[in-house]
Amino acid sequence: MPRLLTITFLFAVLIANAQTPCQSLKTLALPAAEIKSAEEIAAAMLPEHCKVAAVLTPSPDSHIEMEVWLPRPESWNGKYQAVGNGGWAGTITYGSATPQPNARSMSSALMEGYATSSNDTGHKGNGGDASFAAGHPEKLVDFAHRAVHEMTVQSKKIIAAYYGRAARLSYWNGCSTGGRQGLMAAQRYPEDFDGIIAGAPAANWTALMTSFIWAAQAAYQGQPGNLPKEKLTILHDAVIKSCDQLDGVKDGLLEDPRRCKFDPKTVECRGADDSACLTAPQVEAARKIYSGPINSRTKETIYPGMPPGSELGWDSVRGLQPFGIGESYFKFPVFNDPKWDYRNMDFDNTIAKISQMHATLMNAMDPDLSKFFARGGKLLQYHGWDDQQISALNSLNYYVSVLDKMGNADKVAQSYRLFLAPGMMHCFNGAGPNQFNSMAALELWREKGIPPDKIVASHVTGVAVDITRPLCPYPQVAVYNGSGTTRDSINFTCKAPK
Repeated sequence: MPRLLTITFLFAVLIANAQTPCQSLKTLALPAAEIKSAEEIAAAMLPEHCKVAAVLTPSPDSHIEMEVWLPRPESWNGKYQAVGNGGWAGTITYGSATPQPNARSMSSALMEGYATSSNDTGHKGNGGDASFAAGHPEKLVDFAHRAVHEMTVQSKKIIAAYYGRAARLSYWNGCSTGGRQGLMAAQRYPEDFDGIIAGAPAANWTALMTSFIWAAQAAYQGQPGNLPKEKLTILHDAVIKSCDQLDGVKDGLLEDPRRCKFDPKTVECRGADDSACLTAPQVEAARKIYSGPINSRTKETIYPGMPPGSELGWDSVRGLQPFGIGESYFKFPVFNDPKWDYRNMDFDNTIAKISQMHATLMNAMDPDLSKFFARGGKLLQYHGWDDQQISALNSLNYYVSVLDKMGNADKVAQSYRLFLAPGMMHCFNGAGPNQFNSMAALELWREKGIPPDKIVASHVTGVAVDITRPLCPYPQVAVYNGSGTTRDSINFTCKAPK
């Protein structure tokens, strides 16, 4: 056998010997963790893969369930993609084998050739219930940041054992709570990931929870202060009529809602309540939702309000009853009282209480990303302007805080970009273009050194794409070139606002 072929053959044998068969991963020893099962899954709706289930116990009160899915060696792209959770988590993010908008699930990652993992953050639940944390501070730590970090460390060991080599790059992909988890990783554990997608991050967690109660109190005051869907439609239509053309295009979308100076009093009923106007209490409730919670003593904004244009989503999140995620936070982690009544909450005193209890633990607002940037990390953050759950203004505030902390905007742009999507609701959906491939943009940036100067997004009705539009890195916005249809991204250019 020629010498070169002999060396190649021996190298292949060494690599094969270094690999661990799927079922043998069951005996892999991991610190503060136990592998419960390891089995080959035949190709069906998903590609053939090795599924590993484990329980992590970084504290005596921890029980974090996680799974790692490993493509066959010949199908592996050599990379690892961890995916995030939503709400209070409580489940592993499996996803489905059918295509999903802005895919961020184990199924989507596996179909793209990634080794992938997800976890339940240390408890079982439906995403809206925080009762697991009552009297269990270690479980709250697991949810806040430890579960994702421990999962990532152990996943990398499992990947290396199975393939006989480490993943060459590690990515995070999450939205909402998953976006917060991504920012938390960049801030607390900068070596965990080489690239992070942080969609609509619930980063300022304690203040966000407060905003849900603020909105519910606003809607409750002065019945009929509630804002039903039909009244929100009146409000939204008035906003669009007033501000739609500020960006030079009449399309029902606000490119930058901050330019819209809409006064809800313009739709206040002049007499009795009817279906074409808002009562005075409803107008006042709308004002408070636009403003966000404010400290009555200092007059400081506790959390940014909902931007104009987001009204059509308020009924499910900012209605007469508090959004369950927020109400559950105060009932259990804060007061440990399942009978706690949101109507009686004292905002000023409660803010001081939760800031002392949880701000450092729960919030991912540290602007110092220097360690993540120094090792070549790339952070791609996106947020829909019409997000009905988490104000896009909080993402903007965080981005600006990073600029203030780290100085040179051009230098920050080499590692961190924020994309604000007009007409997009929470993570996807909405009247504006809301489907896009953020992972492809991140890969090009991290692996080829090509920064995302725009991301083309689509709006789909049924199965047909009816609008495309570029999403631009802040502070740029999409500006119509002046000719051609406004439904095609080719007729827009990303430019700094005038």
